[in-house]
Amino acid sequence: MKITFIRPNLADMRSADAMEPLVFAILAGLTPPDVETALYDERLEAIPYDELTDLAALTVETYNARRAYQIATQFRRRGVPVVLGGYHPTFLPDEALQFADAVVIGDAEGLWPQVVEDARRKRLRRIYRQPDYPALGGKRPDRRIFRGKRYAPAALVQYGRGCRFACEFCSIHAFYGFNLRQRPVPEVVAEIEASQRRHIFLVDDNIFVDVPKAKALFRALIPLKIRWSCQVSIDVAQDEELLQLMEQSGCTTAVIGFESLDEHNLAQMKKRWNLKYGDYAASVQRFRDHGIMIYGSFVFGYDHDTVDSFKRSVEFAIRSNFYLANFNPLTPMPGAKLYERLHAEGRLIHDRWWLAPDYTYGQATFHPRGMTAEQLTEGCFRARQQFNEYKSIFKRALDFKTNCRDPYRLGLHLASNIVSRNEILRKQGMQLGQGIPLIQVSSV
Repeated sequence: MKITFIRPNLADMRSADAMEPLVFAILAGLTPPDVETALYDERLEAIPYDELTDLAALTVETYNARRAYQIATQFRRRGVPVVLGGYHPTFLPDEALQFADAVVIGDAEGLWPQVVEDARRKRLRRIYRQPDYPALGGKRPDRRIFRGKRYAPAALVQYGRGCRFACEFCSIHAFYGFNLRQRPVPEVVAEIEASQRRHIFLVDDNIFVDVPKAKALFRALIPLKIRWSCQVSIDVAQDEELLQLMEQSGCTTAVIGFESLDEHNLAQMKKRWNLKYGDYAASVQRFRDHGIMIYGSFVFGYDHDTVDSFKRSVEFAIRSNFYLANFNPLTPMPGAKLYERLHAEGRLIHDRWWLAPDYTYGQATFHPRGMTAEQLTEGCFRARQQFNEYKSIFKRALDFKTNCRDPYRLGLHLASNIVSRNEILRKQGMQLGQGIPLIQVSSV
């Protein structure tokens, strides 16, 4: 038996910023050794639809759902059964089942052995539902599935799942609730050592959901002498011991969701705690004092945003010498409270914008109050362009506290910014799935 794992892109295209899709290494590690596995990542390579296989397994995000359904259709036309999993099919299983033979709802680890066995017997169920939140320990990803693929050089490692916050725009809380889980620290250390990589991206949605456990992890990382990145909430800047441990254990970059400079917007998105300990500048400086490069994330389109909000945010990001920054139109994702609210208010441009043939990447998906949808689309794109101008890239590169602290950081800053600049220009305005019509195929 052979299983083909597929990671769809936004369309049939290649990307220069692809990172390892960790989920497939996890599933490969749970697949019986007598089952052959192969991975095709559309961000790196074309998908060989005519290659013989017994099951196609795709992970689906909302942005690549349209493309995932097109890929699934191609396999099913050839008589290959398809199973879909991930956030999007979990929130919209009925939609996903129109293009698949089976859908996995929730975390896949506890269900995958049964999916494989049912596929072997050609008796796939329509729905596989994970009823709870299984422990994360005891599952070692099989990274051999990434061999020969040109991913970004950082290895992705997961310590825990879940987030202690419930921001209105985020699907994480809808998926996990307030369930917070971590793997045993020795397992994480062993996986990092086995990866033989010198830069690790800890992919937890918020690695500081349990601060004492995070500190224990960082202490265990110190002897490894690695460099690592993570996603954090800005409130951790108040814990000096934590910042010291991050620095000592090799943290070079942190992704932080600033979201907005307007406290009324933060209140509306249920993220007022961002300013609990004062303004952003003081918190940013604490990260900088420990040599941690900041990747800032902003969203626009909340009710107190105007066309002037873009300029203020870009200026703040450049003045703060952020290593990278995202300036995104607020996007209502399935499962998130934001989607429910905007749908109830009749403000969505398309109820299912991710399937709309005329929707393009970076486009506003709803009618904001402080500007038009067109102004929201254009404002975000211009903000991205301005932050990624060459003069901005090189101005920020000369920050000797962070981005130019050592040759490694400087090289990381320059390479990441050039790739980011090129990808932003290439993706803006792209039709998801290239606008190719969706076709349903009967179950195989």
